[in-house]
Amino acid sequence: MAGGHGTRFWPVSRKNRPKQLLNIIGDQTMLQMTVDRLRKIRFIEDIYIVVGSDLAKTIAKEVEGVPKKNIIVEPSGKNTAPSIGLVASHLLARDPDAVMGVFPADHLIVGHRLFSGALSSALKLVNSDHLLVTLGIVPSSPHTGYGYIQFDKKRSLEDGKAFGVKTFAEKPTASAAKRFLESGDFLWNSGMFVWKASVYLEAMRDHMAVHHEIMEEIGQTVGTGKYQSTLEAKWDSLSPESVDYGILEKASNIYVVKSEFTWSDMGSWNSYFELLPKKGDGNVVKGDGLVIDGGGNLIYSLGKLTTVMGLSDIAVINTDDATLIVPRDRVEEIKTIVSMVKQKGRDDLL
Repeated sequence: MAGGHGTRFWPVSRKNRPKQLLNIIGDQTMLQMTVDRLRKIRFIEDIYIVVGSDLAKTIAKEVEGVPKKNIIVEPSGKNTAPSIGLVASHLLARDPDAVMGVFPADHLIVGHRLFSGALSSALKLVNSDHLLVTLGIVPSSPHTGYGYIQFDKKRSLEDGKAFGVKTFAEKPTASAAKRFLESGDFLWNSGMFVWKASVYLEAMRDHMAVHHEIMEEIGQTVGTGKYQSTLEAKWDSLSPESVDYGILEKASNIYVVKSEFTWSDMGSWNSYFELLPKKGDGNVVKGDGLVIDGGGNLIYSLGKLTTVMGLSDIAVINTDDATLIVPRDRVEEIKTIVSMVKQKGRDDLL
């Protein structure tokens, strides 16, 4: 899934060059890193990218390892449930037994063997039963920026590698996150899934009936001359919905694979701060920056010198045309700034 706009990485992330198309970590874009990671796994036969029409041409031109025919275009963003449903419809039209893995384009994963092993366990589960499977990350800290999955220790499969899901929890408070870790039965919700395309669409039928009816009409035209016109005619009538709210929190056939690879969803500037090596006093400086008498700061300034004195725990993000200064404990609120910039008619900065 590569259709997001990455607004929490503003002002570096923009509509025409969002986070997944930036070299935020390393020399490759986040999307290319995701594609390359999946290409290394022997049992993954083909890779598809689902993306909005605004980014489709750029991705087709820049991403290596994915045929242009495997880039599936959404007429507009409708959140994850319809996005996944559209790809499932394409796969089902080609193979009634198709198994699909769902991966956001902007995650960072370290530990190929553990990642491949978790996917292998998920694949065995969905091939053996009528299941929806998610990957849950063993938490390394009481993180408040991630959702959590509570699993049932009494319902285990795959030699204790997978468990039935009790509930999904939204991003918790610090005290709740600490309780989650102490309980020993909570995992970070990675937003990565494995299931048969047919099982996903059946779950959509059971829990999102209106969406399923529209998706079925679109799916019946896949591979025909009527596909594009049907897609454009029907897509607008879909309401935006996440797969978590629309299906996973309602379904009973969900299992989670307990996964121990190192993972970050790169959801905000704090994710970036956590990943990079720290200088004295715990500062992270990317580019040309200087911190005096302050700690725990993130300075991102590639084109000019940015100096900070006497301040701690802030993020300063400098680009050619915009500067963001925000306490690090409020970086999740950057979407509010982006909304205000839009209200002021500064589309040139979006």
